[in-house]
Amino acid sequence: MNVAQLVGKTLAELGVGHCFGVVGSGNFTITNTLMEHGVPFTAARHEGGAATMADAYSRTSGKLALLSVHQGCGLTNAATGIGEAAKSRTPMIVLAAEAAPSAVYSNFAMDQGGFAASVYAVPERVHSAQSAVADTVRAYRRAVNDRRTVVLNLPLNVQAQEATEEQASAVVAMAAAEPIRPSRASVEALAGLLAQTKRPVFVAGRGGREAKAEILALAEHAGALVATSAVAKGLFNEDEFNLGISGGFSSPLAAELITDADLIIGFGCALNMWTMRHGHLIGSETKVVQIDLEEQALGANRPIDLGVVGDSAQCAADVLEALQATGMQARQGYRSAELAVRIKEAIHWQQVDFEDLSDGQFIDPRTLTKVLDELLPAERILSVDSGNFMGYPSQFLSVPDEFGFCFTQAFQSIGLGLYTAIGASLAQPGRFPVLGTGDGGFHMAIAELDTAVRLKMPLVCIVYNDAAYGAEVHHFAIDNPEADMSSVRFPDTDFAAIGRGFGADGITVRSVADLDAVGDWVASNPARPLVIDAKIASDSGSWWLAEAFKGH
Repeated sequence: MNVAQLVGKTLAELGVGHCFGVVGSGNFTITNTLMEHGVPFTAARHEGGAATMADAYSRTSGKLALLSVHQGCGLTNAATGIGEAAKSRTPMIVLAAEAAPSAVYSNFAMDQGGFAASVYAVPERVHSAQSAVADTVRAYRRAVNDRRTVVLNLPLNVQAQEATEEQASAVVAMAAAEPIRPSRASVEALAGLLAQTKRPVFVAGRGGREAKAEILALAEHAGALVATSAVAKGLFNEDEFNLGISGGFSSPLAAELITDADLIIGFGCALNMWTMRHGHLIGSETKVVQIDLEEQALGANRPIDLGVVGDSAQCAADVLEALQATGMQARQGYRSAELAVRIKEAIHWQQVDFEDLSDGQFIDPRTLTKVLDELLPAERILSVDSGNFMGYPSQFLSVPDEFGFCFTQAFQSIGLGLYTAIGASLAQPGRFPVLGTGDGGFHMAIAELDTAVRLKMPLVCIVYNDAAYGAEVHHFAIDNPEADMSSVRFPDTDFAAIGRGFGADGITVRSVADLDAVGDWVASNPARPLVIDAKIASDSGSWWLAEAFKGH
């Protein structure tokens, strides 16, 4: 057994969930070893696609995903996907072959450790046959326990070293990390704030996704409404006082109720410009609390009245215990019967009236998405690309829970949506995969439609096609309506035909009547993707995006 095989065996024994990648000479052996030890492998058409597939898989499966890439260019091809995962604190390991240190004139030579650090990933390396198991376990521990994206560099000369029988038979194991408990003083301070509040709102982010039960228990006792950042959409679906997404995607009623809060608590939530609308969702008298695992995250995006270092679930449980210890009984607070009725009748975007812009040639994106929400199976996994269109699937397509929504937006790169949808679908095979993407992003990613076809994936690709980089069109027109837009407008593309060329099904949608074909397709028990080329009417720029641009 050589080191490449030893590392693959070790990762398989640690329990990784899936590997994605593009195989070359430098990562052939380790990839095959992973497969031999039962780790599923998905071959992508491009390393950038494979990186985001791995990211999405980790986010929606609860298991660690791997990305396997060739030395040098294989790693750089995956840069954006690795950066997105790193910024999102996705537990993931990149297995990166690396030119030997002595091969200074190799075509593939580069500073791979420095490259990983430049996109905020954690660089690690396998140093020798003697240290290979320890190096691999260290990378795995860093990824899982610290929730980091780790680039594990595998020099070719080290990969080829022989492992001893003792090294090859080593038993590997790793204890789970204990949750970080907040200090007693922090718990008492937060309990004191909650005891004084009348209209609290809890906003859970990525770090609160595993604390649903504890956050809801505290919310019910303290009389708090609950909401999420976009990445945690669906977390509180079953609660009658759920406001949905806080931020740019908030419905009018949700925005009103959050703004009227006298206390906002962010559980594992950055409280950034998107989630708080540049602070516009925070009232002038509202107190703000942020709970996070890292000290430096507290107050990083806006002033806060209290910062708590600790695990969200542990913090919520400790604060509830502290409130009960003071004799404070469960109270109504913001959870009144009257408000429950208002929320039931008007909290969802599907309940908000709008002027339909459809004209027979182009369909209003809101109308399109509302109808698709009814046509597509409710037990779905929704992935969203970035761009002017992104509010429509995020706002109008419902999801069953927090594992039904995958939002790769930390790097704000367009073109990641199709990759996201494939990785999320493999993580949630019992759910119907749906992608919302723009024409620009779909063009960037379209090679991976072949991957979805090979996987026989019934993936619905909703392409909001305005033949432009719509965000830029509307952004630059805000201050200069006469600006030359030729650099961000393009000839119309027949995505339905391109989809059929890849082996998928494809339809063109210009009206609601054209969507009848989607219902027929769903009923056919499909085993291939469907590309919906939706020719959308211009909304003159999404208001939430215009607000974001103004904030910049």
